[in-house]
Amino acid sequence: MLTVDKPADMKAHVGEDIGTSDWVTVDQPMIDKFAEATGDHQWIHVDVERAKREMPGGRTIAHGFLTLSLVAGLGHQTHAIRHRSRGINYGSDRVRFTAPVPSGSRVRLHQKLVKVEDIEGGVRMTFASQMEVEGQSRPALIAETISLAYD
Repeated sequence: MLTVDKPADMKAHVGEDIGTSDWVTVDQPMIDKFAEATGDHQWIHVDVERAKREMPGGRTIAHGFLTLSLVAGLGHQTHAIRHRSRGINYGSDRVRFTAPVPSGSRVRLHQKLVKVEDIEGGVRMTFASQMEVEGQSRPALIAETISLAYD
């Protein structure tokens, strides 16, 4: 994990692979809670019995946006800024869901710091983020994620 003192100190690490998170299990209860929160109850996510019959591998799969939503929390495991007043998720660009996350799979986040720009009172950081699925050669998610950190 990359650890720096101040937001501006991130500039020295542009172009570096800054960290990999711990593994997290994406299980059916997590998928079901996400479906409830978003209203996306498509059967490929929530119908375990139908998935056994009709899905490759016989399991439901996580919502793509569930996988994307994990980036914010797992990002806290890739880097830390000791002295900041606050951090804000600014958004994502170039998001691609490149492979499914079957229920029960473990995923982890890899991040590379691509760009750091000054903003009033802090910095805007752009990361190349990839969500790896244990045992799969292709990542489940590739995205450019952006966050703000304030002094």
